[in-house]
Amino acid sequence: MKTLLAAAAFSLAICGMASAADKGSKEEAVAMVKKAVALVKSDGKEKAFAAIADPANTTFHDRDLYIYVYDFNGVALAHGNNPKMVGKSLIGLKDNEGKLMIKEMVEVAKTKGSGWVDFKWPNPVTKAVESKAGYVEKVDDFLIGSGAYK
Repeated sequence: MKTLLAAAAFSLAICGMASAADKGSKEEAVAMVKKAVALVKSDGKEKAFAAIADPANTTFHDRDLYIYVYDFNGVALAHGNNPKMVGKSLIGLKDNEGKLMIKEMVEVAKTKGSGWVDFKWPNPVTKAVESKAGYVEKVDDFLIGSGAYK
């Protein structure tokens, strides 16, 4: 019986490690944003936004990590997980706790240049609404962001 319990505990621990490894980290989200910023600066917005939107581009799509881009009016310019958002003004979009996360991202980018915004958002892998820490950086008159689910 002890052996069976130990095996079960070990299996649960391994599953927990696997699920943690399946999630992107805050450091990986920041690195992804920096790659997107560099691509905009080297190749221009049009090419960069196309790369961000392409689900086959593993530079900008890794497990639950992806890039999103908003102008300072909250209009989605590119979105790595939901292309239906592109072209829409989402400044008034609230998470399920009433937080105006796009508005807050815009404020962070405009006032600080870069930073973090916590909000709730559907995880593309689990499909569940989860806590997310979104990192944004200002580029010209828009922001580029990614985030790690907690």
